[in-house]
Amino acid sequence: MPTFSTYDETKLAYHVFGEGPPLICLPGGPMQASAYLGELGGLSAHRQLIMLDLRGTGESAVPADTASYRCDRLVGDVEALREHLGLDRVDLLAHSAGTNLAVRYAERHPERVGRLALITPSVAALGIVVAGEVRRETALLRRGEPWFPEAFAALEAIFGGKATADSWSAVAPFWYGRWDEAARAHKAAEDGQKNGEAAAAFGGEGAFDPEATRAALARLGSPVLLLAGEVDLNSPPGAMAEVAEVFPHAELVVQPGAGHFPWLDDADRFVAATSTFLG
Repeated sequence: MPTFSTYDETKLAYHVFGEGPPLICLPGGPMQASAYLGELGGLSAHRQLIMLDLRGTGESAVPADTASYRCDRLVGDVEALREHLGLDRVDLLAHSAGTNLAVRYAERHPERVGRLALITPSVAALGIVVAGEVRRETALLRRGEPWFPEAFAALEAIFGGKATADSWSAVAPFWYGRWDEAARAHKAAEDGQKNGEAAAAFGGEGAFDPEATRAALARLGSPVLLLAGEVDLNSPPGAMAEVAEVFPHAELVVQPGAGHFPWLDDADRFVAATSTFLG
């Protein structure tokens, strides 16, 4: 397992899958080990995947300064990885909360970004608000599922500010296009892969500056892929269309029947879309 020392001497680990042009992959969570990404449904057959374990997650070391878990400060780790790999420019793929880190990196180092693939992205760094009604309408697309009544009741409790720990467990099927054995195993592994302290700090005060980020991204010359899942509550396609408007060279692809982890729901379709974009 390769490692490198970042700007503050914290030792970070990354995992390499496949061969070909390197693609740096940033996990979400926030602050979840990269293991949950797997090989992105077989994207490793097209690109060499460089899966970074963010500080304090997976095989990477815990930093001396836990304030460095903040999203804007993680940008330095991505830049240190680029330098470690000896790359003048990097193609980046990021998932969910990790897309906040990717766009903050692109904001600070636009000349270092080749292609940028944002998979079911978070909108925090851009200051976009996804209305509860949009999420509710997306949830109703699943009304034919056997688990829907219990999950939707829990979702309504969350929207109504009456959530319990059981509520959050009950809505888990909404995150996946198919609530099958593979999805259940994927969800069950999540707690053991996530650093709760780091996650709490990730979006702390100062982590995001939406006005500055949007202004910088409006000048970004790099091609951008926004891949949304048709039934993803976290990143509904309508909101992703608003994200696409931030970039001058963005393409929005909506994967039919997919939730928040589209490489699990239809690996072939996911790989076809991302590999075509990445080249």
